[in-house]
Amino acid sequence: MAEREPLMNEEVRRFPATLSQAMAADLSSGELRPETLSALEAEGASAVDLLRRQYLTAGLIRLGGILRISADLTDPVLAAGPEGYPPGVAREYYAFIEANLGKIPVVVVDGENALKLERKELPGYWRDLLGRSRPQAPVIRTGLFRNGRVVDYRTIDFRSPVFGVAQIAYSRAVTAIAGTWLALWRDANGDLTRMPKPREVKPEDRP
Repeated sequence: MAEREPLMNEEVRRFPATLSQAMAADLSSGELRPETLSALEAEGASAVDLLRRQYLTAGLIRLGGILRISADLTDPVLAAGPEGYPPGVAREYYAFIEANLGKIPVVVVDGENALKLERKELPGYWRDLLGRSRPQAPVIRTGLFRNGRVVDYRTIDFRSPVFGVAQIAYSRAVTAIAGTWLALWRDANGDLTRMPKPREVKPEDRP
């Protein structure tokens, strides 16, 4: 997948416009409609079909493009609801993430089971992702819009709730992308023998 990353990024940019619009409408309303879920499932099925027919490069590229599903569903800005944000808030949030991405730790926030999903469980999982992202949206508004003015992202640091939301959202996105890919890869009878076991890290009390 690493060798094909440029092609996979192109596939993300070619994500069907009609499906993007359907997802945007559902993200705004807070609920994934059955027809949207069916269309998302069809995207996964197309990747699985290519992999089963041993078109490995085409299948991996197609699989890469599907990361758009998890990325959108875990983005609290997109899940802000019909009221959205005041102008400039989304820009500052994304600028904050880009500037601090190297400082944001990635953790499996949805438990190890997210990496053991079967393909048939994906629709319910995707629906749950949206439900988890939506409550985070008001924190961004509160943190980046104060006294009627947009807050410069450079004044935000790790003590801010905005950092917490960014960390959770980014971790959930990475977890969801991996979980979705693995579910589809398993369904295509892909090899998992070289998959490393996740290392569990737990907070410990200081002595």
